[in-house]
Amino acid sequence: MSMRRISWDRVISILLILPSILAIAVFVYGFIAWSGWVSLSNWDGLRPDLSWAGFVNYAKLFANPRFQIDLRNTVVFTVLFLGTCIVIGLGLAILLDQGIRGENFFRSLFLFPMAISFIVTGVTWRWLLAPGDPATGRLTGINVLLDAVGIPLSRWYTDPTVVHIQPTSAMGQFLQQIDLGFLTTPNFGLPVAMISIVIAATWQMSGYVMAMYLAGLRGIPEELREAARVDGASEWQVYQNIVFPLLRPVTLSVVIVLGHISLKIFDLVAAMSKKGPGFATDVPAYFMFETTFQGDHYSQGASIAIFLLVTVSLLVIPYLVYSTRREAEL
Repeated sequence: MSMRRISWDRVISILLILPSILAIAVFVYGFIAWSGWVSLSNWDGLRPDLSWAGFVNYAKLFANPRFQIDLRNTVVFTVLFLGTCIVIGLGLAILLDQGIRGENFFRSLFLFPMAISFIVTGVTWRWLLAPGDPATGRLTGINVLLDAVGIPLSRWYTDPTVVHIQPTSAMGQFLQQIDLGFLTTPNFGLPVAMISIVIAATWQMSGYVMAMYLAGLRGIPEELREAARVDGASEWQVYQNIVFPLLRPVTLSVVIVLGHISLKIFDLVAAMSKKGPGFATDVPAYFMFETTFQGDHYSQGASIAIFLLVTVSLLVIPYLVYSTRREAEL
């Protein structure tokens, strides 16, 4: 009787989750397979053409100058976004960990931007960073404050300037030696307009990083810090030799979460600057949107989507494997 009941409970459990399994199989993995097939076809127009084309679309994609610029923008955005979020988030977490008065208020204040969608963030920061017309003195947004304190005005996301890395510099020589294709083209450099996107994204996500680090700090036993102080360690040495090493798993989680956001960023760019002047703020996801839904180049758009899927998978899957093994060891 008990065996029959166990079997019946298992059947009921399977039936309860079966709709979710079917939905995921069709609308996630089925559509991924469909996009992969379309990326290998000759579908270029409103009329479907699923004849085999091989990897021609991928070859055209990497030879496209706009896509090369998009890769540059993604690298720049990822490096600046992760760096600023980690520094600001860790700094805020350390300050809140000191037991300051009003900690709950400040914690909620720093976390509030995360509750806002990237679309709202993009529209808001588009207003704040609107440069106005410095030539006629009609300034708007943050440029009004910059002009009031005598700081040089900025064109923000309308600035087409790209600060190139000189070949004589150490970074330029390194890139020439390893010959990474798009990284050694004249397009490589720091697009100034991308800094505006980084500012908006950092404002929204640094509170999340703060919460992650604060949880990690609160998980470190106070006895370890007190023992180090008793042994004569300064406060900096306590953080350097005890706190920071114990926060490495948190840092890895932060890098994975923010990294996959930066690789597939779309809504913030679309709401704030679109592709920007000279593709200065263009990203692969926005390129895919225009190629597929405005240009009707479905096979080319699908190849961009599959490229984004592969890059995000290369970042997320190793982390999931690492987390699973770590949980099994614990």
